Amino acid sequence: LMDYLSAEISTSKQKKFSLVTFVDTPGLVDGDMIYPFDVNSAITWLGEQADLVFVFFDPMGQALCKRTLNIVEKLSEKCSDKLLFYLSKADEAGKETDRQRVMMQIVQELCRRPGLNKCGFEMPTIYIPNPQKPSRCVNQIDGVCQTIEKTINQAVQKTLDQLEKDCDLVCLTISSKLEQDRSDAAYNRSVRLHSVLCGALGVFLPLLFILSFIVNTLSEEQLDELMGEGLARSVSVLTGIVMYLWDWIPEDGQVVFVIFFGAFCYLQLFLAKYFAGRGNKTLTKKEKRKMAEYSDYICDIVKPKKAKLYEWYLQQCAAEYDL
Repeated sequence: LMDYLSAEISTSKQKKFSLVTFVDTPGLVDGDMIYPFDVNSAITWLGEQADLVFVFFDPMGQALCKRTLNIVEKLSEKCSDKLLFYLSKADEAGKETDRQRVMMQIVQELCRRPGLNKCGFEMPTIYIPNPQKPSRCVNQIDGVCQTIEKTINQAVQKTLDQLEKDCDLVCLTISSKLEQDRSDAAYNRSVRLHSVLCGALGVFLPLLFILSFIVNTLSEEQLDELMGEGLARSVSVLTGIVMYLWDWIPEDGQVVFVIFFGAFCYLQLFLAKYFAGRGNKTLTKKEKRKMAEYSDYICDIVKPKKAKLYEWYLQQCAAEYDL
């Protein structure tokens, strides 16, 4: 499809022309005509994206081909509120009676389609005036311009309203992300504490157990010489408790105790490693500072500009109207 698109740019500022993008689709015919792309899907997709869909019927009735009516019916099912019908080149339809007959023929053909059969069917007549060939046919092309201008105003208002909603959404998202980061940081502190405690138990308990047997083989004088009187006294108390508990265990159960004790220490080391890997990724200080700056900028600068932007738009419209 992209290979068959062409663009034209107009510098006109009349009737908000700079705010309008017209998409002119190719004329469709029935029969064995093969298009180089899926023309039905392309036109339907463009119609769904557009703010307005104009369907032009010429007096010759060539636009009543089956392919065109199929697309119009499909668009009517999805976006009937923005689908408008016009009789183009109305000045070429002859007299008023001829024009009415052509319009009735077109309306009848449209109403045969279930998706297009509706009451209050409107089909304004439009044409490009020719000073050399005046026509008594009513030209309702100004109504088309008014419809476009009304849609532009609605689109601008909708865009500005959406701007405010987007600003609120961005600020809310940033606040939620910062709040989540604080929760993750608190969770990480808790996880690290669990990891440190489990790791300390997994290392300290077996060292204390082995140290108790070593200290038990030394005399108090030797222990004082190695560690000093104060530290030796503390170590003696700890190792004394361990040896008291060890002596309290029956001899035939000491081997089983050592096995369970080793398994418990291994479990503590495993839990320490497990908790160490359970932390959530948190934002860096730079990222948090950037997010706070974005939030302040959007809430304090961008959002208050909505009213000013709409005011500028109205001033621009007034200036263009004066031109």
